[in-house]
Amino acid sequence: MRFLYLFFLFISLQTTSAQNQFIPDDMPYNTALNNAKAQGKPVFLMLYADWCPHCNLMKKEVFSDPAVIDFLKKNYVCVWKNIEKEEGTALKNKFNTKSLPSFLFIDPATETLLYALKGELKKEVFMTEVNNALNPKLQLPYLEKEFLADPSNVDKFFNYLNTLKKGKDRTDLSIPTHIYLNTQSDAQLISETNWRVIANGVTDIKSREFQYVLSHNKEFAAVASQSRIDRKTESIITESLRPYVDNLDTTNYYKQREIAKSIRLQKVDSLVFKFDLTLAERTEKWQFYKKVTLESTQKLVWNDASSLKDIGQTYLKHISDTESLKKSIVWIKHAIELNDSYDGNLLLARLYQKIKDKKLALQYAKDAKEISKEMNWNPKEVDALLKELNAK
Repeated sequence: MRFLYLFFLFISLQTTSAQNQFIPDDMPYNTALNNAKAQGKPVFLMLYADWCPHCNLMKKEVFSDPAVIDFLKKNYVCVWKNIEKEEGTALKNKFNTKSLPSFLFIDPATETLLYALKGELKKEVFMTEVNNALNPKLQLPYLEKEFLADPSNVDKFFNYLNTLKKGKDRTDLSIPTHIYLNTQSDAQLISETNWRVIANGVTDIKSREFQYVLSHNKEFAAVASQSRIDRKTESIITESLRPYVDNLDTTNYYKQREIAKSIRLQKVDSLVFKFDLTLAERTEKWQFYKKVTLESTQKLVWNDASSLKDIGQTYLKHISDTESLKKSIVWIKHAIELNDSYDGNLLLARLYQKIKDKKLALQYAKDAKEISKEMNWNPKEVDALLKELNAK
C-alpha cells in the first residue's frame, strides 16, 4: 500500500512538473505577423539559444508561470525563435540582436520595433516591462519622435535613451547620443548632466566628445570624479578593441590599436597590452607577441608576478631566439623576487634548459624541488626535469 502511495505521488509530481514546463511554440514569423494584424495586437518575439543559461532560466522561472503566459497570449501574438535555426538566425540578423535572451515587441503592420528587452529578468520586472510595452507613450517610436522634435532637451533624450538601452547594446545608443551632443558647445559639455550623456552613449574613441574629455580631464573630474573618467576611458578602449580580438580581425585591430595608443595614458597602454597578447596568442603571431612584450613588459606588468610568469611560459613554448629568452629569464627572476614560488623556479629552470645553460637549470630545478618538499607537494614535474638534466 505504501509503495502504491509513493508511486502515485511520484507520478503526480512528474505530471505537475511537465505541466509547468515551458515549451516554446515555433509559429512561423509571417504567420504571427498576419495573426497579429488580424487581432489588432503587437507581436512578442523571444530570441534564445539552447546553450544560453539566462534564456533557460527565463523559461524555467518566468515562462513556466501560467499567469505570465496567459497575459502574453491575451495581449500579444507570441513567437519564440532559436537563433541557431534558420528562421531564428534570420530574425536575429534582421533586428541586429547581439544579446540573449532578447525580447522584441513589434508592430505587425510595419515591423517597427515598439519596445525591446534583453537579458535575464525577474518575473515582477518582466511583467512591469511587458505592461509598459503596451503603452504608446512609453514605446520607442513615440519617445524617438518626442526627442527628435526637441533634440537639445536632455529630459526627452534620457527618456528615449533609457528605454532604448533596455534592449540594445551600448553601440546602438551612439546615434541619439550624438544628435543631442551636437546641440551642445564644447564648454557646455563640462557638466554633470552632459558627463552622464557621454558616459552612457559615446563609444567612438575619435569622437569630439571623448577627445574633449581627454583634453579636459581635470575639469570633467571636478563635475564627475576621476574614477568615473578612468572607468569610461577603460570602457571605451575595451569596446573599441574587443570585437576585433573576438573575431580575430588583425587588420582592423591594428588600425584601432594605433588610435587607442595615441591617447598616451598608462591605463590605456595596459589595456592595449593585454589585448595585444590575447590576439597574438589566438592568431599565433609570435613575432608580434615578442615585439610587444620586449617593448612593454617591464613598463606595464613589472610588479605583477603572475603576468610575468604567464609571459615566460609563452616564451618557453613559442619563442626560440636566445637573446629574447634571456630577457624572459630576467622577467621570471623578478617574479621570483616578488614571490618565490615553485612554479616560478621550475619555469626558470626550463628557460635555462632551453638556452642550454645546464648549470643554472639544475640550480633552479633544485630550488623548485626544495619548495615542493616544504609545501608537501607532488614533485613529479621537477623530478622529471632533474632526471632529464642529470642524464645529459
